[in-house]
Amino acid sequence: PIMEQKSNRPVDWEAFVLRYEAKLYRTALAILGSPQEAEDAVQDTFLKYLEKTPVFFNPAQEAAWMTRVTVNRCISLLRSPWRKKVAPLPPELPAQEPEAQELEELYRLPPKDRAALHLYYYEGYSTEEMASILGLSPSSVRSRLARARAKLKLLLEGEST
Repeated sequence: PIMEQKSNRPVDWEAFVLRYEAKLYRTALAILGSPQEAEDAVQDTFLKYLEKTPVFFNPAQEAAWMTRVTVNRCISLLRSPWRKKVAPLPPELPAQEPEAQELEELYRLPPKDRAALHLYYYEGYSTEEMASILGLSPSSVRSRLARARAKLKLLLEGEST
């Protein structure tokens, strides 16, 4: 088994949050495109960990579990009906944060494509690890990556002309 369900061991919460906070936030931001929603998704991930208190046999499994929970929460947020009623901010508002500007091209892709590109290029997961996190087969992950790369290339070429 990959993990046991419950643990009575004490957890250094500050160290635990510091270990995963930035990585999970970047993943959620890449999928959702909204800093506030990304913060909510990360907070929900930590709450889920607190609720389940799983025990893992190695740190890589723990990191994969945390990422999977974050991705699933992002997918749930994307499906929520209230999200469809949100309008984009007017362009005359202040510029985006620098991190958001770096990922601007990614935000123009569909969430599934953003998730695949982010997990592969920014977080360094292999296609096999991504398959486990996303609940897909490795060949589906490779296909999704290929389609996402092609879409991103078209977006970038469109800007340069």
